Amino acid sequence: MDYRSDKRIVMTLDAGGTNFVFTAFRGNEQILDEITLASHADNLDRCLSTAVEGFEAVKKKLPAPPAAISFAFPGPADYPQGIIGDLPNLPAFRGGVALGPFLQDKFGLPVFINNDGDLYAYGEAIAGFLPYINGLLERAGSAKRFKNLLGLTLGTGFGAGIVRDGKLFIGDNSIAGEIWLLRNKLIPQTNIEESASIRAVRRVYSREAGLASEEAPTPKDVYEIGTGKKAGNSAAAAKAFQELGEAVGDAIANAITLIDGLVVIGGGLAGAADIFLPSIVNEMNSTFTKPDGSPLHRLVAKVYNLEDKAALEKFLRGSTKEIEVYGTMKKIKYDPEMRIGVGISKIGTSKAIALGAYAFALQSLDS
Repeated sequence: MDYRSDKRIVMTLDAGGTNFVFTAFRGNEQILDEITLASHADNLDRCLSTAVEGFEAVKKKLPAPPAAISFAFPGPADYPQGIIGDLPNLPAFRGGVALGPFLQDKFGLPVFINNDGDLYAYGEAIAGFLPYINGLLERAGSAKRFKNLLGLTLGTGFGAGIVRDGKLFIGDNSIAGEIWLLRNKLIPQTNIEESASIRAVRRVYSREAGLASEEAPTPKDVYEIGTGKKAGNSAAAAKAFQELGEAVGDAIANAITLIDGLVVIGGGLAGAADIFLPSIVNEMNSTFTKPDGSPLHRLVAKVYNLEDKAALEKFLRGSTKEIEVYGTMKKIKYDPEMRIGVGISKIGTSKAIALGAYAFALQSLDS
């Protein structure tokens, strides 16, 4: 699906516990400056009034009538019905609020709400990482193409979204892709998010450096210490990101066995990928040990670090060869190498979420 020439306009919202940020998209591009309003997260009347005020302000500035409203909103939620459940950061919504039907009644437009991890993955599949890699494969003369994507957000928490053959997979309860609840390889009694988040980087650094937890530097500082740009305990910084990579790599390996597609990582920690991405790929390419002591590859496919130039070239080249069709003079091209790649968002997390919301609305309208 290519919406670059689509003339329909979709109004969008980036909903946070502190602020609501409104804008609009057309042709895969933001067409208005953002309008930011306080969310009033503890007062339902003021919160809903803010949502209406923001969308009305956007609508007045549009060059043409909008086709839909589409945005990310925290869960738990019944996203298909637009009903928001009990939210820790937006206490006014506790008990269940029919946000989608409310806005649809106010504006007379279709309203689509999804999880931010889902919309991030969808944006990367429609206009980000997936077409980017497929474009590189095409220019390299490879017949290989990818249709499936696991999108991950790594920051305050650890989120995920799944796109299968151009369609967002949300599950029967709107909770597909809840990767943060996988078991933690490094601390098995906890969930993976405890080793795959900002707090994990700070915790491991303080542990290794012998600091009190409240003295732990920010992940940005830890990254700069690890890369020699700032004074500090470089060994502790390296350990913090190595553990992050190992834990995340284990979670991705578990998830990708059921998805079989490309993996793209965004979120606040993605900027430190040059330190932790090798650990992710190493973990995914690691082995199990059979009862007889022999190794067993963790995954059927070989995993490539697509941010590494040499690895990317091998990934694009593959192992293409020609084979004969038995009993004929015909030959066909065949690439026997099963491979997947892991890389970092090229368009940024916020833009991917907004593009995902825009594309999801148009795809839903078309179907």
